[in-house]
Amino acid sequence: MGGARAAGWVAAGLLLGAGAGFCLYRLARGRRRGGHGLRSSRSAEDLTNGSYDDILNSQQLQKLLYLLESTEDPIITERALVTLGNSAAFSTNQAIIRELGGIPIVGNKINSPNQSIKEKALNALNNLSVNVENQMKIKVYIGQVCEDVLSGPLDSAVQLAGLRLLTNMTVTNEHQHMLNSFLADLFHVLLTGSGTTKVQVLKLLVNLSENPAMTEGLLSVQVDSSFLSLFDGHVPQEILLRVLTLFQNINNCLRVGGHAAVQPPFPEGSLFSLLYGEECVQKMRALVCHDDMDVREKVATIIPNF
Repeated sequence: MGGARAAGWVAAGLLLGAGAGFCLYRLARGRRRGGHGLRSSRSAEDLTNGSYDDILNSQQLQKLLYLLESTEDPIITERALVTLGNSAAFSTNQAIIRELGGIPIVGNKINSPNQSIKEKALNALNNLSVNVENQMKIKVYIGQVCEDVLSGPLDSAVQLAGLRLLTNMTVTNEHQHMLNSFLADLFHVLLTGSGTTKVQVLKLLVNLSENPAMTEGLLSVQVDSSFLSLFDGHVPQEILLRVLTLFQNINNCLRVGGHAAVQPPFPEGSLFSLLYGEECVQKMRALVCHDDMDVREKVATIIPNF
């Protein structure tokens, strides 16, 4: 029994590449009396050569998940998560990992105090979340991911990985309501984060803004007035176009709800009061002459709503 387990560890280690494989080989040798080396299966050896197509089969993925669940070595854990994340880029493996019970094994690693492990776990969940059936299992982590994103270090790798996962999870309307209580904090991260963070938060907010069921919640959020600076002409295009798309989507949702000509009772300082206030009107008029045609076209769809 001990020999079989050791062989499984070595085979799984080979999935992680030469460095992690060597660590696991030493670990397996230490567990066997007499110090005899172990011979891994041919399929595991094939994973280490350049001709392998990187699509792991069910048995190999199962070994990798066993390794991830069993080891306490942070280096091996991180490499296992990277390998699983890369494997989950293939649609076939997304289903296999779910069927093997792998999503909770990966999801549990976002609890790790090790920030690098947490990031790699979030990245793996992000690739797994492309599969709709997987999303039904990943949704249980949305609240925790939101808390990690909003309370963790600004512009950190963990924050960006969490934002990417939340963006994937909100491509459809199914789970968007789970972010309702985090909207104000998302706008805070938008306004305080770096350019890369701003883009990622805007991708997420644009997803939410396409859903009429989220419109009232978005417009009710208290947002710092510095939000309007994102509509300045000198703002990088990848940010400006997304913030204009956010505005455009909200306008569209208001029309769908029949509120285009009616001002709902949104409080002062809310996103509604900023978007439909005089200062924003002036910024929209200035953007009519923007150098970029895409910016001008989006502004042209927004201005008639004033």
